[in-house]
Amino acid sequence: MVAAAQNDTSHAPSYYAHSANPSPERPPLQGSTEADVCIVGGGYTGLSAGIALAEAGMKVVILEQARVGWGASGRNGGQIVHSFSRDIDVIERSYGKAVAAPLAGMMFEGAQVIRERVAKYNIDCDLKDGGIFSAISPRKAKGLVEQKKLWEKLGHPGLTLVDTPADVRQYVNTDRYSALLIDPTGGHFHPLNLALGEATALESLGGTIYEHCAVVKIERGEPATVRTAQGNVRARYVIVACNAYIGDLEPKLAAKSMPCGTQIITTEPLGALADELVPSDHCVEDNNFLLDYFRLTADKRMLFGGGVVYGARDPKEVTSLIRPQMEKVFPQLKDVKVDFGWTGNFLLTLSRMPQVGTLAPNIYYSQGCSGHGITFTHLIGRVLGEAIKGDASRFGAFSRLPHHPFPGGRLFRVPFTAIGALWYQMRDQLGV
Repeated sequence: MVAAAQNDTSHAPSYYAHSANPSPERPPLQGSTEADVCIVGGGYTGLSAGIALAEAGMKVVILEQARVGWGASGRNGGQIVHSFSRDIDVIERSYGKAVAAPLAGMMFEGAQVIRERVAKYNIDCDLKDGGIFSAISPRKAKGLVEQKKLWEKLGHPGLTLVDTPADVRQYVNTDRYSALLIDPTGGHFHPLNLALGEATALESLGGTIYEHCAVVKIERGEPATVRTAQGNVRARYVIVACNAYIGDLEPKLAAKSMPCGTQIITTEPLGALADELVPSDHCVEDNNFLLDYFRLTADKRMLFGGGVVYGARDPKEVTSLIRPQMEKVFPQLKDVKVDFGWTGNFLLTLSRMPQVGTLAPNIYYSQGCSGHGITFTHLIGRVLGEAIKGDASRFGAFSRLPHHPFPGGRLFRVPFTAIGALWYQMRDQLGV
């Protein structure tokens, strides 16, 4: 199966949509309404910010062009992975200690936000603890050693490095990996059910969500006016939280980022074989530039993802792209049926760092998680809430990061990026 096209407002035909908890279909906005905060986008960023603001007593309205969790928030690998798409040492080398220090203080917070919300609002999303970073060669394993030292230096305890075949197999039953870095504070979950649960939580706090309600224009002013085809919201503040699905709504934001597609497949239920493949029941991602990631679902399927399609074109056959990678890790799955295959977009920036800032004094935005968005979106939702409530100190830590355009602009960003990626793909294949 292949994901629904961007102009289709139904959920992608994924395992997640197949196993989603019941959720009401919310009608689009009709006519005019007012809010303290209008949020454009019903994914994790918008939902996280909306909950933070509604908990503070503000009237929140979310406008979603399709369904809650329709984009990356409802299609991703479902893994809790700390930090950003670039780790703190890279950030420090690029921007200096003064920029890196406040970001280091927030790099583990997104996971806390997720767990707090799941517990507080009793969200049923199959949340489990435990994450693994894997290395396919001794040279790649050196990167895990460095990561362990860095994260421990930043006050993140409990990491374990295993680098013998017998120890590796206790966690992941494969010959593919030379070493694993075990992080008990990582984890995995059903991403669409998390989004649906957060939407219910927001509504329990008095927030309102309109679906099938694409925004066509944001008019500056105090208040700002957010217009859809059939209505408008006048709001003191606006948050643009569209990420890879922003389209042409705000050309300034689209110009310095690039939608990219990633693919996921899910097997039939594996029964006892599932526990043999991943005895730890942790989620796993390797430390290649073009990485693979996988985990077991609650009903014992193997969910395996990877690959990047620059420019976010939907591949015709997802399974043929991802299955060979899955079988490299688990030859035991050679004859197993694949029940679901889908694609979804994430938003890539040239620096691989998120882009956060303002379009006007009362219009905020966050985008460009660069494939590392699950924890960041939950963190930045809280940070956006703080800024709107009057404390922009942590917001400023992100907004001061520079936003670089891709070489060649929008016309050449795809081929230039793909050429660069080929170099790293070759290094991945050589294990260097």
